[in-house]
Amino acid sequence: MTLAFTALDWTIVGGYVGALALAGWLSSRRAMTSTGDYFLANHHVPVWLVTVSVLSTTQSAATFLGAPDYAFRGDYTYLASNIGAVIAAFVVAHWLIPRFYAMQVTTVYELLEQRFDAKARRAAAAMYLVGRVLASGARLYLAAIAVSMMIFLDVTAEHIFIAALVLMLFGLAFTLFGGLNAVIWSDLVQVVLYVGAALIVLWLLWNRIPATGAEIADALRHAPDGTDKLRLFDWSTDLTKPFSMLAIMTGVVLLNIGNAGLDQDTTQRFLACEDAKAGKRALFASALATIPVVLIFLMIGSLLHIFYERPDLMVGTATGATMSSSFSGEKITVFMSFILSEIPPGIRGLVTVGVIAAAAINSGLISMSAVVISDFYRPWLKLKGAEPDEGHFVAAGRLMVVILAIALLGMAVLCFWWQRYTDMPLLEFVLSVMAFAYSGLLGVYGVALFSRRGSSGSVILALAAGFGVTLIQQAYIVDSLGLPAGWKSLAFPWQLLIGTSAAALVCMLGRPSQRETGSTLA
Repeated sequence: MTLAFTALDWTIVGGYVGALALAGWLSSRRAMTSTGDYFLANHHVPVWLVTVSVLSTTQSAATFLGAPDYAFRGDYTYLASNIGAVIAAFVVAHWLIPRFYAMQVTTVYELLEQRFDAKARRAAAAMYLVGRVLASGARLYLAAIAVSMMIFLDVTAEHIFIAALVLMLFGLAFTLFGGLNAVIWSDLVQVVLYVGAALIVLWLLWNRIPATGAEIADALRHAPDGTDKLRLFDWSTDLTKPFSMLAIMTGVVLLNIGNAGLDQDTTQRFLACEDAKAGKRALFASALATIPVVLIFLMIGSLLHIFYERPDLMVGTATGATMSSSFSGEKITVFMSFILSEIPPGIRGLVTVGVIAAAAINSGLISMSAVVISDFYRPWLKLKGAEPDEGHFVAAGRLMVVILAIALLGMAVLCFWWQRYTDMPLLEFVLSVMAFAYSGLLGVYGVALFSRRGSSGSVILALAAGFGVTLIQQAYIVDSLGLPAGWKSLAFPWQLLIGTSAAALVCMLGRPSQRETGSTLA
């Protein structure tokens, strides 16, 4: 049975909108006089707030709904992937953040202009923009489906579009006038609601299950299929396992280096700190803060396993709970099934707010706007000999935020129609497309930092090679091209490692010009 949205639920959602509006207003009262103000909050954001903002940025509706599903069907090895995040933090803190502050960059791609030339910088920035528009647009679509299910109780085109439009307007409203400062303060509200909703669901599940904690733990350690659903470390050498320790120490480390050091969406937060030392502290704090948040969602998945799959422990209850794997033809996760059929009024509104908070697109808007203005528009005006004041670039940044918000909404609409008129799973592509972009960026920056090889031409080819090599390893591409089946069995960390290696090799084929000879970023 699907439970309808009540007046209490609507009141809670309205309170959320009001809280965000207040946070946005309070943080946008200061005049924006330069791009440093608008895109980097004038380097005045405290470490603790940057930590919270990064936590908000790196989570998504896919995490909110997907992490419980992982624990429900598997174990806790996903939690161990945070080891890779901590290792990556050391790499980014040592080699990238100090360089960013020394060069006083607005975007991370400015480093490539120093090492190669402006064409290399623009190519890397363009790769980021393509990946971010596709990935953020797809996440907006997924969140719109979830919101439509919970509020409208259907997934019609009209209601999904309305949900996507409302989510887009939320992100746009707080980004447009307050810039990064408003985004970061709204991130604080988002995280409180996101984690708060998860804790409430965890409490609700715990009270719905009549078994003791010891009984639950024993049932999870000895699942009916013979597996240990509390297993944290996977020491196997199976290359199809995404979170084995071998995969974590290689591909997952690379993934987190890309996210923390080469993805403007995340790195922009670290650049908002007072100095490089503060940026490093925020980096390590955010890597550690992710662990308890992920643990909460995995625990939800474990309790959902007991709730749905272990009737022997649910003796004495009258739930009659059955899990649905689809809703109006759309596949749904076990957590979404629980939200739709089991969560009572009031808490349902809080969980809806949690999904909306997890789906916020404001971080993507401000980071993409910074890249367009700093890596394309400002250099273009400089080449033309124009020298407008900083106020002009702030206005241009705001206009670009609006344009990019419309682009993300358009991408969400494209995802809707694509899913209905083709068998190709587009979402599997667009949701992992940032990893495809990371392959090229990681290879290029590795060469730039640790060798004297490479040229602007080889940088462009390497970015394309990293993207392409990672793409052709995807199951839907392998099947459509008739490639050997073994190509699609590798887990994504190994795909990223192969793509990064290919990009680095291609980049090193370039011979440095006289200007570049002897130059590295290390």
